[in-house]
Amino acid sequence: MSPRAHSAWLKTLGTLVAVLLAAVVLGVLSGQLWPVVTVTALGIVAWHYWRLHGVLSRLTARQRLVSPPISPSSNGIWNELDRLLYRSQAEMRNRKRRLIDMLRAYRAAAAALPDAIVVVERNSQRVQWFNEAATTLLGLQYPDDIGAALGERLQPLSVSHWLSAGRNAEPLMDEPSPIAPDVRLSLRLIPYSEELWLLVARDVSKLMRLEQVRRDFVANVSHELRTPLTVIHGYLDMLDPADQPEWAPMLAEMQRQSQRMTQLVEDLLTISRLEAQDRLPDESVAMAPMLTTLKREAEALSHQRHAIVIEDSAQVDLWGSTKELHSAFSNLVSNAVRYTPAGGTITIRFARDGDGAVLQVRDSGYGIPPAHLPRITERFYRVSTSRSRETGGTGLGLSIVKHVLNLHQARLEIESQVGLGSTFSSHFGAERVHHRDRRPALVSSASQ
Repeated sequence: MSPRAHSAWLKTLGTLVAVLLAAVVLGVLSGQLWPVVTVTALGIVAWHYWRLHGVLSRLTARQRLVSPPISPSSNGIWNELDRLLYRSQAEMRNRKRRLIDMLRAYRAAAAALPDAIVVVERNSQRVQWFNEAATTLLGLQYPDDIGAALGERLQPLSVSHWLSAGRNAEPLMDEPSPIAPDVRLSLRLIPYSEELWLLVARDVSKLMRLEQVRRDFVANVSHELRTPLTVIHGYLDMLDPADQPEWAPMLAEMQRQSQRMTQLVEDLLTISRLEAQDRLPDESVAMAPMLTTLKREAEALSHQRHAIVIEDSAQVDLWGSTKELHSAFSNLVSNAVRYTPAGGTITIRFARDGDGAVLQVRDSGYGIPPAHLPRITERFYRVSTSRSRETGGTGLGLSIVKHVLNLHQARLEIESQVGLGSTFSSHFGAERVHHRDRRPALVSSASQ
């Protein structure tokens, strides 16, 4: 109890005691002690009940107090109660005013965003609120679409199944707008409460056009570089270091760098081709010949400096593109050989992974610091520039692996410890796995 309320309580109690004492004195003087005291006590109780009735009536009717009691002589417990009620009402009004101001500010900020914002009810997938950009990008109209099913309103976009995924819904990066097919949208679902989700749609048309320009530029430049590099290779092959012994180191370096440039061009063309593909042919990929081919390539690149181990316990094959999967697996194996010191071990393991399968390439090499793992699959990203140049890496191998696995609805997981080696795991879902053909395996196109 606050000091002011305590003081009011004591004053009210003192007043009651004074009134009763006065009643006792008056009763003694009049010779009617108990009747006078009884009437006085009943009057006090009636007065307090009347004041309590007034408070309850104001609370029930939600009557607003115009001002707090300010009379210095009226500072009993009931006046203190009125003052506290007035203060509580004033604080509530201030909070309500602040909340309304904040709500208006948030709505104004959401309305000013260039991205479409749609509040969706989780269970029914119905629209609760949307900003002005949702009208421009998604075609939602206020107030007609408030309470409408979002999946129906966004036709021909098929988002009902996507919305059902909820927290597991992956962003849709390149979807046509329902009202303007030439406008490309990025859709993201953000669950921010148990009942409501937030759908954010962003116009990425310009980014998509710039991305296409970049892809075309890389593909065209890489293609045009092939011819001059072929000419350079031809003239370098014609030069005999024995004719000019002092030129031998320079010729060797020129050959290494031209070969590195050729590999870089080939990797860029591979990435451009993968980016231009929406899906790959679903052919049966015979994994036994694939593993044999990978081992042979690793031994050729290793020059007997490493131990190459093959483990095939899956006894299944994959659906996909033999050419592209060989390219991805070969990049993982060649990276393991390049970044493992002589005397190390490279293990290529193909095993079941639940209903799916996993191909792991494990090495005993230098390892990768944890800070680099999130960016290791980016193009041209290098953990060690000097070491990559020494080994002839282009910085595009893992990017190619990521693209190929994405086209196969697979994922790449990387585990590494500095000084202990790394494990690159390609996980394939059950839809990409089928039982191995028991007929004599044919040599895959990757080994030809």
